[in-house]
Amino acid sequence: MKSVVAAVALIPALLMASPDIEHWTTSNGARVYFVEARGLPMVDLRVVFDAGSARDGGKAGLASLTNGLLAEGAGEWSSEQIAARFEGVGANFGNDALRDMGLVTLRTLSDGPILDQSLDTLATLLVKPRFDKDVFERERSRMQVGLRMKLQSPGTVASRAFYKALYGDHPYASPSNGTEESIAALTRKDVAAFHQRYYVAANAVIAIVGDLDRKGAEQVAERLVKNLPKGKRAAALPKVPALTESKTIRINHSSSQTTVLIGQPGIRRGEADHFALYLANHVLGGSGLSSKLSDEIREKRGLTYSVYSYFSPMAESGPFQMGLKTKNEQRDEAIKLLRETLQTYLDKGASDKEFIASRKNITGGFPLRIDSNKKIIGYLAMIGFYGLPLDYLDTFNARIEALQREGVAQRFRARLNPERMVTVIVGGGVETE
Repeated sequence: MKSVVAAVALIPALLMASPDIEHWTTSNGARVYFVEARGLPMVDLRVVFDAGSARDGGKAGLASLTNGLLAEGAGEWSSEQIAARFEGVGANFGNDALRDMGLVTLRTLSDGPILDQSLDTLATLLVKPRFDKDVFERERSRMQVGLRMKLQSPGTVASRAFYKALYGDHPYASPSNGTEESIAALTRKDVAAFHQRYYVAANAVIAIVGDLDRKGAEQVAERLVKNLPKGKRAAALPKVPALTESKTIRINHSSSQTTVLIGQPGIRRGEADHFALYLANHVLGGSGLSSKLSDEIREKRGLTYSVYSYFSPMAESGPFQMGLKTKNEQRDEAIKLLRETLQTYLDKGASDKEFIASRKNITGGFPLRIDSNKKIIGYLAMIGFYGLPLDYLDTFNARIEALQREGVAQRFRARLNPERMVTVIVGGGVETE
């Protein structure tokens, strides 16, 4: 009986093992990251290009429109035929454009004929998008309609104002979904030129997780990008300048609640301080209902249903952001508490109890972050795109466990300056400056 119990006890330990990551480069320069996972007859793919809105070049919305058009006609197939090709073999296709990256995703069975059709379809979308005139006009109009709908949300209005105030003339200030004016000015020539420049092999990272061996994964990667021109990697983005003063932006919006965002430029992906700041923020506002912000603003005073803080590392300094929504008549009190809680935490740091609890919560929950192929491929693409070490997942918990309370507090204090933060307030009855 004891041997059975011991064997069962080993199962969680086996499940906690980090995936073995293999890495190579295709014949035309695409970087490939692969994890063999034989549990299911599935293959997950993610192809990531350095082709996000930071590459819009003054034409806001260009990266998003280009990425959105990939599956709207390619090679000899219309959008309907492309959808039918994926659906006919049970494959799931997705695409998106963020600030740093444009990406496509595919989940397909690993069966030979099914995998072949899925790969051929995806490769054609990447290499031969048509950007037909009527489809271009339709998708551009759809973007404008979608943007108008999103701008009815105080959260969207606040986020766009926040990024603009944080980043000024830096490419990160460009709204990913564009503006009505910028979208109207986009042309098919713009889209074709963007695709030609950035959707090239040397600018691509391919992440593969699934029911393949190394040789099979190499063949998959080559098939996906062999017909892409090699091209060149995108140039490094400019550094993000630090804020020199505080700024408050008030925007009146017809709503019963006020959205509040406070923050500053934070950290780059891969910085040495990442783990310390991640743990520090977990105590402040990254641990949900158990965080300091939630305790002070939600639990003790009932001023909001949800309050949070986080660092969003990017290729250059992504934002540190705190946020909440509250009733219009409570916004001044909520904003005051948001600022006071941050300042108190900077001054005093976490208690021993809070620090230990947060460290255990992060390390204890880590296996759940890599418990599926879908989650693993997200990490794999991140590791490849940002050039993180291949042992990133293997050493994650050890790096967190090695942190000490005072050192974490010092790094957090050194990084954030409440006297040089942007505050965005969007809601009903706000007096716009």
